[in-house]
Amino acid sequence: MTSSASALGSVLAADGEGFEAPTVEEFYPEPIAEFSLLGVDFAITRITLILWIATALMIAFMVAAVRKPSIVPGKLQYLGESGYSLVRDGMARDVIGPKGLPFAPFLASLFFFILANNAMSIVPLAQISPMSKFAFPLVLAVITWVIYNWVGIREQGAGRYFKDAAVPPGVPIGALILVTPIELLQVFIIRPFTLAVRLFANMFAGHMLLAVFSLGTVYLLTVGNFSVIFSPFAFLMALAMTFFELLVIVLQAYVFTVLTATYIAGSVEPAH
Repeated sequence: MTSSASALGSVLAADGEGFEAPTVEEFYPEPIAEFSLLGVDFAITRITLILWIATALMIAFMVAAVRKPSIVPGKLQYLGESGYSLVRDGMARDVIGPKGLPFAPFLASLFFFILANNAMSIVPLAQISPMSKFAFPLVLAVITWVIYNWVGIREQGAGRYFKDAAVPPGVPIGALILVTPIELLQVFIIRPFTLAVRLFANMFAGHMLLAVFSLGTVYLLTVGNFSVIFSPFAFLMALAMTFFELLVIVLQAYVFTVLTATYIAGSVEPAH
């Protein structure tokens, strides 16, 4: 049963007690399969399957786009090349600089992975983005954290990298007592945390808003009184929120990737 169907069942089970809005229980579906590996318990849920499907579709699209490259690109090749060029030129080259091109494949993979999974929030029968589960954005943020710290140590050396992170240039010595702890927190804790929370919160809120207006439309149509006259307004709001969610889907993938490129840029070139 999909999350929307489950929520619809809750709405129709209200027995005249009024509209029951969807809850966070939608983000914790019953496991489809469970198993243990090396003493660690794992569970495969509906959201896990959506993640796998979105990833598989993204990979299939990119493979199809480059399978038969030609000088005059077809539609798939054009879309694939345009998306990759956006990341390579607009993020890797413009944000990181001359040393950014080697990071273009990673940034493109990150962008398309988030975009594909975000898009599942408006796909019928799925209607939820795996990125609305905090664990998934957190893993991506940790990968970003590992990469920009590794790049900083590799490019600048461990001593200089941690020194620049702890002691910003131009700060008076007396102010370092306050500034140094803040800078260390910002670079090593706040960056990955806010990166994950931003993506998670936007996709979480978007799903809840879409669910409220969509289920509200069904409720107004089925409640059986004059409330039916308000159902078109709920439907129009659901439609408007779908288009708004489409904007958020693209924007959040872009923001996450641009911020990742910004952090890598700060690691490639030391602060002056």
